[in-house]
Amino acid sequence: MTTVAERRLRPMVPLRLRDVVKTYGQGDNAVRALDGVSLDVPPATFVAVMGPSGSGKSTLMHCAAGLDVPTSGTITLADQVLTDMTDDALTALRRERVAFVFQSFNLLPTLDVIQNVALPATLAGRRVERRRVLHAIERVGLGDRARHLPAQLSGGQQQRVAIARAMVAEADVLFADEPTGALDSVSAHRILRLLRAAVDETGQTIMMTTHDPIAAAHADAVLFLVDGRLADRLDRPTAAQVAEYVAAQAGQRMTEAG
Repeated sequence: MTTVAERRLRPMVPLRLRDVVKTYGQGDNAVRALDGVSLDVPPATFVAVMGPSGSGKSTLMHCAAGLDVPTSGTITLADQVLTDMTDDALTALRRERVAFVFQSFNLLPTLDVIQNVALPATLAGRRVERRRVLHAIERVGLGDRARHLPAQLSGGQQQRVAIARAMVAEADVLFADEPTGALDSVSAHRILRLLRAAVDETGQTIMMTTHDPIAAAHADAVLFLVDGRLADRLDRPTAAQVAEYVAAQAGQRMTEAG
């Protein structure tokens, strides 16, 4: 558990984007996945990003996390300007201060649940107490699967292992790409409560992409991305408000297409 003293060491600027553009391809085949995105995510904030398929959500997540390089613009992550960093420094930043929960799980097939959950800390040269690892595994409801290999788990269970791994890291910034997409409703609710607690109790900052209005309603703010641009924002919305907004935007797109 992160102490109050450790919380004071959280970054002043967990995440900031300024005029970020990401273009794939060249000439007539160029596709602008991000088109001048600017946003600030304050410390200890939970932000959900929503938008239709192809809106740029995954590109935004990868650029913000330092996994992809924007074509132009600046990104500040955990007080560090990514464009000013060497590859080695960027790798160290991601390993030591950032956690990821992506749809591909990224579990090592030869390691059991305990070993997979402890792996990022081990790679970063940090000692992680076994009780903390076991506690995280219990919190995601996999206490009876701690010695199982990934191949012995369902997709939803593997996703929960990835989330337990991110929880143990207690990183400054956690990026979660559709973290509840492979989960049943009970497991999804459990995970969303854990993500909410990570913000409220330990001061983490979280950016999550989702298609689910119920998941989005756990966030402090919901950002709507359309055609690579930030189109709108809802603060502290209910699931019904998010669903209503999404439905209205879908109807508008159908009208424009027709």
